[in-house]
Amino acid sequence: MMKTMSSGNCTLNVPAKNSYRMVVLGASRVGKSSIVSRFLNGRFEDQYTPTIEDFHRKVYNIRGDMYQLDILDTSGNHPFPAMRRLSILTGDVFILVFSLDNRESFDEVKRLQKQILEVKSCLKNKTKETADLPMVICGNKNDHSELYRQVRSEEAEKLVSSDENCAYFEVSAKKNTNVNEMFYVLFSMAKLPHEMSPALHRKISVQYGDAFHQKSFKMNRVKETDAYGMISPFARRPSVNSDLKYIKSKVLREGQTREREKCTIQ
Repeated sequence: MMKTMSSGNCTLNVPAKNSYRMVVLGASRVGKSSIVSRFLNGRFEDQYTPTIEDFHRKVYNIRGDMYQLDILDTSGNHPFPAMRRLSILTGDVFILVFSLDNRESFDEVKRLQKQILEVKSCLKNKTKETADLPMVICGNKNDHSELYRQVRSEEAEKLVSSDENCAYFEVSAKKNTNVNEMFYVLFSMAKLPHEMSPALHRKISVQYGDAFHQKSFKMNRVKETDAYGMISPFARRPSVNSDLKYIKSKVLREGQTREREKCTIQ
């Protein structure tokens, strides 16, 4: 199965198995959007703008294979709990962000971690999935003075100590400290190409979109072993109906697989 993605005037066919969604969650004003901005374009915005929900898409050509990463930057206010649950259900990898100088934001991350595990556990019970749940807990604003710190490293590390698919990083989106390392570990836990990390691929302008997946582009402009990525400028979040259909198809697909297994003669 292929997912067709439009980027500019070109159409890119990305295999469904190479399409992933990264969901970024946390309280308001902890730096979720700043971390996403660092990931997408390496910039930090000083001006704070409350996020309702932002959707981004990045596509990669890694050694000739196409990958797609959708990034869902959620609201810290969670005005629609059902939407947050839906976002969790459709997520493949998660980043939970709190501010090291805000105890309440850390408490919110603990609640979110618990909710993700509960929601995903419910889905696993229906699909009998055995896949791991890659998650990074991010303590942002480690560039601030220790005098303002309200959360000790030891407290946050306890949240990930019993899960090898969960890691903790203290980062600074403003200073770009540990951000690349955090994404590298997250993608490694998710068994995704590590070249998806911001520092490990060449960034391609949308003007090259028409040739992005063509062999001539790969051979003439970069080495065959290189990886490069491009932000889709016109990406829109899939509708609620599309997300529900995705979850339903996943449940049905896993159910059909189990029925076939029952009919296998040993």
